[in-house]
Amino acid sequence: MDMSRNSPHGRQYHVRGWWASRGLGFVCGLLVLAGCEAAQFGASGSPAAAAEMATVKPEEFRMWMTVGERRFALTLADNETARAFAELLPLTLDMAELNGNEKYADLSESLPTEASRPGTIRNGDLMLYGSNTLVVFYLTFSSSYAYTPLGRVDDPAGLAEALGRAGVRVVFSVD
Repeated sequence: MDMSRNSPHGRQYHVRGWWASRGLGFVCGLLVLAGCEAAQFGASGSPAAAAEMATVKPEEFRMWMTVGERRFALTLADNETARAFAELLPLTLDMAELNGNEKYADLSESLPTEASRPGTIRNGDLMLYGSNTLVVFYLTFSSSYAYTPLGRVDDPAGLAEALGRAGVRVVFSVD
């Protein structure tokens, strides 16, 4: 007769074995899930690839700004003003130079606003001044003015050179 099943120690051993097998199953499940997640991020499975995938915005938040031969990807802000701006696209504007750090143009219609003082304007910021003045900033600087954020150039490298020091024609589009 097997005494280990009837003894308190035998039963404890059996329960411990059951918990150990459950724990092993849990760990294996986690490893399978981790492998599936790594496959989603491509063959490299690198943290950089994972971060890149996490920062991709839905297509509805993506647009383009073309200056001459240069094309810049923009990610729109998630607000009512940016959505109203996107409804105006495609849009070609002759933008004037101001202060050696921005280009601006008046839109044909007013947009809803939620102006705030950002404090620091960054190279690549796309903002609305008042209710109808579109502004593209190509230098970083401090400001006490209030703007409604519309979006941001994803990679502003070369933006200042493309916009130049005078007025420029800029095309905003979704494709």
